[in-house]
Formats: sequence, structure tokens, C-alpha cells
Amino acid sequence: MENNSQDTALIRRRLLISGRVQGVWFRDSCSAQARENGVFGWVRNTPNGAVEAVFEGAPEDVERLIEWSKSGPTHAVVESVEVEIEEHEGLSEFWIK
Repeated sequence: MENNSQDTALIRRRLLISGRVQGVWFRDSCSAQARENGVFGWVRNTPNGAVEAVFEGAPEDVERLIEWSKSGPTHAVVESVEVEIEEHEGLSEFWIK
């Protein structure tokens, strides 16, 4: 057996979330959602007013976070979410950059 099936099941996605997403507790809310769903990675504001996030975990948990990101916290106005597939790196925590 070459790989542990649990390891091969984990995925990584990088998101770029645009709209009114800074100054609305997006990063803190995203971090809380990630921890609730067992997803690792990070989230940060970008200089152009967007939010960038990386999610790693089981496909269903990562998908749940991607869906959440399409609306975000209460005061966010999400206009678009770009999702890129990346190679899983094995992160073991979630942090706000």
C-alpha cells in the first residue's frame, strides 16, 4: 500500500473572495467556521480589499467552508469567490494572517 487512504482523501483549496469583505469580521468568522468544521489553513486581507483563504481538510468539510465563504458573516457582501485547486500540504492549524 503506497499511501494512507486518509491522507489521500484530504484536499486544499485557495480562495479569493471579493466584495465588501474587509471590516465586517470576515477573517474572525472564517476562522471560527474553519475550527468548527475541522479545516486547517489561513485567512488574510489583501491590499486590494479582497480576502484570501486557504482551506485544507476532508472534501466535505472544505466544501462547507467554500459555501460559507459565498455569503460570509452577516455584514459581508460577497460579489465573487474564485477557487483554485492546490496540492495538500498537511497544515495542522488555522490562523489569521
